[in-house]
Amino acid sequence: MDPEEMKLQAALAEHQQNAPKLGFPTDVRTLVQYNHGFAVMSTNSKANPGFPGGSVVGFAPDELGRPLFIFSGMSTHTQDLLADPRCSVTIASKEFKGAADGRVNLMGKVSLVPQEERDAAKAAYLAKHPGAFWVDFGDFNWFRMDEITDVRFVGGFARAGSVTPEEYKNAKPDPVSAFGAAIASHMNDDHMDSTIAMVAHAIPGLEVSEAVITSVDSLGMYIKCTRTPRASDQPQQFKIRLPFPRKIEERKDVKDVIVEMTRAAAAASSD
Repeated sequence: MDPEEMKLQAALAEHQQNAPKLGFPTDVRTLVQYNHGFAVMSTNSKANPGFPGGSVVGFAPDELGRPLFIFSGMSTHTQDLLADPRCSVTIASKEFKGAADGRVNLMGKVSLVPQEERDAAKAAYLAKHPGAFWVDFGDFNWFRMDEITDVRFVGGFARAGSVTPEEYKNAKPDPVSAFGAAIASHMNDDHMDSTIAMVAHAIPGLEVSEAVITSVDSLGMYIKCTRTPRASDQPQQFKIRLPFPRKIEERKDVKDVIVEMTRAAAAASSD
């Protein structure tokens, strides 16, 4: 590898290691909360013993992050769960497009929601799926993953691990992530040149041709970058963490901080 490229890679690695992040429990809880509301559920097949049965299902998290479902009594996953409540639910991030993006796998036991809790389940589900008219059908049943036994998380390349069920239960979704997608979309559509400049300012020597913000939270942004390394004609894509200079507390603060970072990058490039 070119010596200058090695130096740059070392600087990038150091920057990423020191960049503030939400932490796995909050990352996982945030991903589940602000997901588009669909996941892959794998059940133990009643019809084909010993084989997993996979289904794309709608879900909504309750206040503790437990996935809620409403299934037809005739569906195969309903029959599977009634015979064996053990299953896993794989949830991809709302912006998921490939291996560099986040996903979570929850393993546990899914059971019928008690009668007295079904109104609350319905309200939570309709908040995520306002067009779900079938919630009032008589042959549909409310289920919830009451017992979460394992939580696995992949946040992208070289960022994977697990959190305990207790850590997941106690974690709260990051509030800024609730509207982070709108900020990312605006920046990507209208101000990518500013994002490229911010990347170059944060990691001197890292010149990228494209910088797409994939998510925004209270501590910073994840950015998918494209560059062609020195002594190579093959472009590469990778995701980096770009931290904010301070924690964001309110929505209006995000614009102020990004403008501040953009101006600092512009000033540095003119020196």
